[in-house]
Amino acid sequence: MKSRIPRQTVQGVKAQDGAGVQLVRVLGHDTTSAFDPFLMLDSFDSVDPREYTAGFPLHPHRGIETISYLCRGAMRHRDSLGNEATITDGGVQWMCAGSGIEHEEQIPAAERLLGVQLWLNMPAAEKMSAPGYHGIEASSIPEVPCGAATVRVLAGSFSGHRGHRGDHLPLDYYDVVLPPRASAEIPVEQGADAMAFTLLGDVSIAGTPIAEKTAVKLGDGDVLSVRNEGEGEAHVLYMASRALGEPIAWGGPIVMNTRSELERAYRDLREGTFIRDEITY
Repeated sequence: MKSRIPRQTVQGVKAQDGAGVQLVRVLGHDTTSAFDPFLMLDSFDSVDPREYTAGFPLHPHRGIETISYLCRGAMRHRDSLGNEATITDGGVQWMCAGSGIEHEEQIPAAERLLGVQLWLNMPAAEKMSAPGYHGIEASSIPEVPCGAATVRVLAGSFSGHRGHRGDHLPLDYYDVVLPPRASAEIPVEQGADAMAFTLLGDVSIAGTPIAEKTAVKLGDGDVLSVRNEGEGEAHVLYMASRALGEPIAWGGPIVMNTRSELERAYRDLREGTFIRDEITY
């Protein structure tokens, strides 16, 4: 078996978004090529509700899928399709923006807010697909023992256990939970474009030390070899999909393939035609 070796690391930096939510921005405009098809990764980790309860007021998206995972805490979602839902400790919100959606996210106070939001790109031919929303409660997420670790299958499949599947790009998305000083070898699909993120705790991946709140672009292989280097529980998020290799035109909450498509999206917003029944140009 071949371990997936770290090829590139990106340390998150403190940032602010929404109505004043304090977060750690890990992936963004500068990492789209290396981490394709993963566009943005924001991490939330706070025990002070004043840092996040302002939330994310109503805003638009087009051309991406947003996947929010809350290890701890809660998030309330409301969108222009009429969906309203709340996820709590261990749950996932999966929203396909497609041709256009508006949504808001409210974050109530909790003992600790710990989680991430991932932006997954959509293929050019599918960016104007119908939007949609799927909430995944923690109780429906498979938890699979694997050596010393527990693998929570947030999306895709693992060892015969299936989580939610999106309609566009494939995505295997695991929360690998490791006890203190424990090691594990997690079987993964060979050939997929993969990354890891150290949500909680310092770890080593294939022998390489990786600090907390770090994204890691992984080489090819069929095993994720990971060790918790700390005295507390560690959470390592593993995400594997298929690189698109397509041009990216990214402006704020909208990600298209060309400048003209991006300009069209903002013209639609100005003219009130962003939310549409007809989903092709």
